[in-house]
Amino acid sequence: MKVHDGPVGSTGYQIKEVAERSGFTAATLRYYEEIGLLPKAERTPSGYRSYDDRVLQRLAFIARAKQLGCTLEEITDLTTAWEGGSCGPIQDRLRAVVADKLRNAQSQIVELMTLTSELQAAAASLERHRPEGPCDETCGCVRESTAAAPATSAAVELIAKPSPSVAAPIACTLHPTQLRGRLEDWQSLLSHASGRELIDGGVRVALSPGAPLDELMRLVAAEQDCCQFFRFAITVDERGVALEVTAPEDARILVETVFGAAS
Repeated sequence: MKVHDGPVGSTGYQIKEVAERSGFTAATLRYYEEIGLLPKAERTPSGYRSYDDRVLQRLAFIARAKQLGCTLEEITDLTTAWEGGSCGPIQDRLRAVVADKLRNAQSQIVELMTLTSELQAAAASLERHRPEGPCDETCGCVRESTAAAPATSAAVELIAKPSPSVAAPIACTLHPTQLRGRLEDWQSLLSHASGRELIDGGVRVALSPGAPLDELMRLVAAEQDCCQFFRFAITVDERGVALEVTAPEDARILVETVFGAAS
């Protein structure tokens, strides 16, 4: 409902109507105003808050940012760009935030997949042997059984941005000095490799338990900016955690050059 508070009152929306339209509670709207996420509301002569359409648009932007997992601190920074009235800078900032959250989410998925694999192995181990007396070395309560566990497998494809509608060119856009640094970063990460094997279209690099997954996510995202013909996936199965790298036939030599040949 529009607010018409006397002959000199301002015209706008009551806080109740803004809450209904935006999906935020009145208490949340007051809090956002208190912390500066919303500008101070105009007041009618009777002291009621009055909001305009610009505030509703701002709240729609805030709701979208929250949907993407942004914190209030991140949203406050994003609204600075939003206030400029130009979509380009907003998208640039939001894209960077989303890319970072995507890497974090993928890293958490891999960690959960690894934990799931370990728990499945533990559950299978606990089913194999139940001694009549105290625990022994093969009951699964003290240590993992050496017996083979049922095979389980899961994979997470790691793509920092949507795949292009046309085939990506087999080329790297990095400057030679940047390329040298990137290769050194991959060599450092791949020092955690425990083995390699051929897969369809590329190579599977088995990773040791101490491999830095956050650095892996960073490098994958960086490769998607300069070498979009590479495709990456993390797999977790009875063999452990591995990085799978594939590419078109014409780029297979690059897969072996950067990530190593199957042994």
